[in-house]
Amino acid sequence: MTDNAFKKAVDSTIEIKNHYCSGLQAIKGNERKLIVPKDPKKISGSVDIDNALTKLDPHGARWDYAIGYEDKAYFVEVHPANTSNIQEMINKVDWLKKWLKEKAASLNAIGDRTFYWIPSGKVAILKNSPQHRKLSQNKLRIATPIMSLPPK
Repeated sequence: MTDNAFKKAVDSTIEIKNHYCSGLQAIKGNERKLIVPKDPKKISGSVDIDNALTKLDPHGARWDYAIGYEDKAYFVEVHPANTSNIQEMINKVDWLKKWLKEKAASLNAIGDRTFYWIPSGKVAILKNSPQHRKLSQNKLRIATPIMSLPPK
């Protein structure tokens, strides 16, 4: 890829510009195997948003990761997937949307409008449940068991 829109967007975002990693290197340990790119050469980088913003917003409902793929940003959270986690995840999405709008306009401009929740274990949320509908209303999608890039 000659023109890395993801890296440019990260570099223009003061709070995370020093946290850009090539490939999926920003994804922590075992969580990396939960993300499978269709073409690994099209990964344009990653950022651990949670780690980058811990000191600036220690009590915020920070989102985990941004991943660049084919000049688009995908926002991914690895988290247990139980009905008791629904509101926590909605709070995280709300935090991310606000941060993108206020602090990361370039990243927001290339961002996928769906936010991806990768379960860190078994999924305990039924697809036809009110809780699942609440996730859909908030543009939050459970990617199980492994997230492919680009998402299907």
